[in-house]
Amino acid sequence: MARLARLHPTGVPQHIIQRGNNRQVCFLSKIDVATYANSLLEYSQQNQVSIHAWVFMTNHVHLLATPHKEGALSRMMQSVGCAYVRYFNKKHGRTGTLWEGRYRSCIVQTDVYLMRCYRYIELNPVRAAIVADPADYGWSSYRCNALGVPAKLCSPHDLYVQLGPTAGERQASYRELCSQQLDEDDLRDIRTAINRGLALGDDQFKDRIEAMFARPVRKLKPGPKP
Repeated sequence: MARLARLHPTGVPQHIIQRGNNRQVCFLSKIDVATYANSLLEYSQQNQVSIHAWVFMTNHVHLLATPHKEGALSRMMQSVGCAYVRYFNKKHGRTGTLWEGRYRSCIVQTDVYLMRCYRYIELNPVRAAIVADPADYGWSSYRCNALGVPAKLCSPHDLYVQLGPTAGERQASYRELCSQQLDEDDLRDIRTAINRGLALGDDQFKDRIEAMFARPVRKLKPGPKP
């Protein structure tokens, strides 16, 4: 089956995941993570992509990002991926591929869906039982968004800014949002959307995207059995 073309409309947030090949480890040290983060900062700025949230797990990466020009997201991910593989192979004396093919992504409607993605990404280490408190995991944007720890990589989305009139109030509101895990329906919807390259949003949003790009962006209903 042919792959569906990527949907990267400018100004629309995207949830991105990139996994290690066969789910192998991609980060063996804090230096590895810092190197990846620095490359992401460099190429996001170079390609005009705002990074709103992230988490770097040992064998995969989640990002929430908005591209501001045509093709920016693909160029950023290609540049970051290639630069990091060169570094990782040289650093750890290995050869060959590191990533599991092309990255996966889905477009995200704002309103409640965007904040669900924020929470999905930053609560990943809690769901994986690595930490009980997301603040205890240093390789995510949680400390920036919830505690105000400075991070050059972080560009708050307008919807996040609307959480409160001051930085402290926004952080408190965000901590309250993250105090509850997502329910199973939310988790299923997010995972289905990103694994299949669909849209995460309500029916009206999906209708608009399908009309704009002339391709399905929702899970198709199974046809009748023969």
